[in-house]
Amino acid sequence: MFSGRRPTSGNAPDEDEFSAAALDLLDALYGAALRLTRNADRAQDLVQDTYLKAIRARGRFSPGTNLKAWLYTILHNTWRNRQRDGARSRVDFDSEAVELAAAGEGLGPAGAVDSPETLLLRETLDADLQAALDALPESYRDAVWLRDVDELSYQEIANVLDVPIGTVMSRLSRGRKQLFERLSLQREPKGSV
Repeated sequence: MFSGRRPTSGNAPDEDEFSAAALDLLDALYGAALRLTRNADRAQDLVQDTYLKAIRARGRFSPGTNLKAWLYTILHNTWRNRQRDGARSRVDFDSEAVELAAAGEGLGPAGAVDSPETLLLRETLDADLQAALDALPESYRDAVWLRDVDELSYQEIANVLDVPIGTVMSRLSRGRKQLFERLSLQREPKGSV
């Protein structure tokens, strides 16, 4: 990702520290990108664009603040921009993939081809929990994931999702309640009333 050449500016140690700290968060950002895109290639592209934007804007990062939350904000904004731009773009399709989809071959639950990364991510969570998370509306799923898995604060989640903090609290409450209800239903013994 980096050329290996040291920058010639006087801020080289700060830039190196920033880059090292940002790269330490690579796996967490990739997991978030994979959760958003549900596609390994798109997730890699999203993370790459996030890092590119972060490096270009590193002068706007305030040392001492939460780098993880700042990077998540860039990631989510980049994702939203792609979604918005993609809604306006022409739809391309692969006729072979359509035929496979019609036959139901080689496709995951969302109709996407399962990559090794997707399988690994799915296997790291209990199958019931993963199914319950996947069934949540996206806004609830994002809030629950950012708080309970990525451990961001309410304010950081509000910044990442670009919503008021009250909305974050509401989405967390409703998302957790729906998760509990779905998991409770799945855990009930068959035949009980």
